[in-house]
Amino acid sequence: MNKNILGILGLFIFIFGFTALSNENFLSAYNLQNLVKWSSLYAIMGIGVAFVIITGGIDLSIGSVIGLVASLMALMVRSEWDPAVAVLVLIALSLGIGLIHGLLVTKMKLQPFVVTLCGLLFYRGISRWATDNQSMGYGDTETLNSLFSGKLAIGSFVLPAPFFFLVVVAVLAAIFLNRTIWGRYLLALGNNEDGARYSGIETGRLKITAYVICSFLAGLSGLLFAYELDSVQPAQTGEFYELYAIAAAVLGGCSLRGGQGTILGVIIAAAVIRLLRNSINLLGISTHLEYAIIGMVILCGVSTDEIIKRIMAKRRAAK
Repeated sequence: MNKNILGILGLFIFIFGFTALSNENFLSAYNLQNLVKWSSLYAIMGIGVAFVIITGGIDLSIGSVIGLVASLMALMVRSEWDPAVAVLVLIALSLGIGLIHGLLVTKMKLQPFVVTLCGLLFYRGISRWATDNQSMGYGDTETLNSLFSGKLAIGSFVLPAPFFFLVVVAVLAAIFLNRTIWGRYLLALGNNEDGARYSGIETGRLKITAYVICSFLAGLSGLLFAYELDSVQPAQTGEFYELYAIAAAVLGGCSLRGGQGTILGVIIAAAVIRLLRNSINLLGISTHLEYAIIGMVILCGVSTDEIIKRIMAKRRAAK
């Protein structure tokens, strides 16, 4: 376990312990289940954007893709689409969005910031237009409710469905990143794109793959959020979620310069962000300060990590 993961884990333990001692309701089964559920949802988004950040790119459209998928799902349910077909169509749409982003970045040589910022605006606008900007529910879709927002028991423990989606996503992502040649190529691309290209690595295809993975997980998150919230508000569902995802990736050890990142770190960081929100509510701190507190904690965490890295680098150079 590297120093970055140990640092973010220490921060999680500190906040967890402080909140548990300050409010007895924190350790209730209901609150802990909610914490696991929402941490899982944040982590799935964070893992997606981590792949893009590792390449040295960025994806600002995650929240809008979530809102688009949730909105279209509501429309499909209202139109009595077969649930399985609706899910497959929306997953295919998410993959297509990632493919378009990747092609624009690699073939058109457009900046990822610009491409995904335009995506953020475009997908949000389509969501509002398609639903006439009206809030919509999901009706009586028992199968999808059970799949995306149900609870599964393991012995005496009851865990929300998003947790199991996270386990599958995290295991597959970790294997891809750490145990396959494509994962090593992805890290090499982020460290030195020109060097990776001269070594014969298909850097364009790898970048496209990263954006496809990111949008796919954003689409999956859209389905999970949709059935967890049980309704969609086209103008608000998924709003700012891209910032939570990027924050989780960066706080979890992904360098915005590319070439560095771990799946476990992203998961712990996502749990820290959600834990902070939970703690703010339980400790009676004004919710108006929520974003300010989260922002300061993330800034302090990233700054501390960067300072430690520089100190370690100087020590190695001195030796």
